[in-house]
Amino acid sequence: MATEEYVVRRSARRRTTMGITREAGMLVVLVPERLTRAQERELVPGFVSRYLEREASRRPPAADAELTVRGRRLFARYLAEPGREVPRLQVSWSSRQRQRWGSCTIATGEIRLSDRLRSMPDWVADYVLVHELTHLIETDHTTRFHELVARYPQAERAKGFLEGWLSAQGLQPMEY
Repeated sequence: MATEEYVVRRSARRRTTMGITREAGMLVVLVPERLTRAQERELVPGFVSRYLEREASRRPPAADAELTVRGRRLFARYLAEPGREVPRLQVSWSSRQRQRWGSCTIATGEIRLSDRLRSMPDWVADYVLVHELTHLIETDHTTRFHELVARYPQAERAKGFLEGWLSAQGLQPMEY
């Protein structure tokens, strides 16, 4: 499955294990310096393939139906309270969201997430989804709204990730 290009870098510090990282979007495989070229050809493609599979499993769902199920689960886990049912909702990806990460139509329960979130870790997309789900309870960004969003344990980390991503792209801060 190793369909992505990668570079192999030999390391004198590595003795027995291989490692993999991304540098400027490129996969870099770190191998022990003493690994032979034959061992490299035999071991590295499978190592990269397994890494890409794990990486793909940490991405948000691709299909809108799966995204809606995920939204229901996140609501039930972080926003549900006694007497508060999971609202009617529908979550979808949107390629038209250029100025915000997500939007919510409160009257219909329709939530749209920027498709740029597809390539980010699932916990980042989940944070934006929790933010939009919270609008179904609190329409404005009140203190109560932020308290509810903060129930998502990765909230601050995800905000930092999004700010860093925008900065790396040379873009201005976006709305949620």
